[in-house]
Amino acid sequence: MQVGVIGTGTMGAAMAGRLLAAGHEVVVHDARPEAAAPLVEAGAAWAATPAEVARRCRVVLSSLPGPAEVESVCAGDNGLFAGARPGDLHVGTSTVSVHFARELAARSAARGLRYLDAPVSGGAMGIAAGTLTVMASGEPSGLADARPVLEVFSGRIFDLGPEPGAGTLAKLVNNAIFLCSGLIHQEAVVLAAKAGMDPARLDEVLGASSAKLYLPLEKLTLSRQWENPFFTLALAEKDVALALESARALAVPMPVVSAAHQHYLRGVANGLGGKLFAATLAAIEAAAAVEVPARGR
Repeated sequence: MQVGVIGTGTMGAAMAGRLLAAGHEVVVHDARPEAAAPLVEAGAAWAATPAEVARRCRVVLSSLPGPAEVESVCAGDNGLFAGARPGDLHVGTSTVSVHFARELAARSAARGLRYLDAPVSGGAMGIAAGTLTVMASGEPSGLADARPVLEVFSGRIFDLGPEPGAGTLAKLVNNAIFLCSGLIHQEAVVLAAKAGMDPARLDEVLGASSAKLYLPLEKLTLSRQWENPFFTLALAEKDVALALESARALAVPMPVVSAAHQHYLRGVANGLGGKLFAATLAAIEAAAAVEVPARGR
């Protein structure tokens, strides 16, 4: 199958690489041509615009940072909408908002196109291992046509029904839990450090007490190895903000997630956006004027 991939960052490049290895013909586009260069060298075809990708491929995956980037790829004279033909399928793997996913599906349908809301979880490592989780929602024919492509790099594809936005909501709920639950641990270890507690003894106590049930990200955080991130703090801030946006739209109070979001905002303001999401610890430390000693992974 000839498949288009728009957005060749960490996730998009990994998807395109797997598709090439599986024998698919892949057409790639990125706002930064240099990001797609290794894929072109590996055998992918380059397209100068999203419209060109759409003209050449009946199935197009997009892997982009957020709603603004997806909008810029779809709209305009050089966008996906301009090059697509009736019946073509756009598989959106980006994390957007529920409202945006539904609106994009409606705008696609008005042009005779199909949009599959299909955000993913598992990172580039999951793609490489073929274990990525896909949370798909949209008309059944879209998921049926996308399956042969998605199965190349995914371990499980959840069919969340015909209503676009359900996949996005599942992803936002997942990320709210994943990104916010570890922040209580970060606040607590900063408190212990400020009080002068021996970190090794503290770790021993926590590992033998009820807190151990809530420390899955402890090693990732305390290693302080936050460079070359697989998921940046800036993207984490965006995802938590989108979860809160959906909560407001549905009149659901989320005060704990809202408070956690402040740590991500502070991290971005402190210049930590390009580091691993766990670098929120540094923002909490800065506010308390103390640094938590690093522990080995």
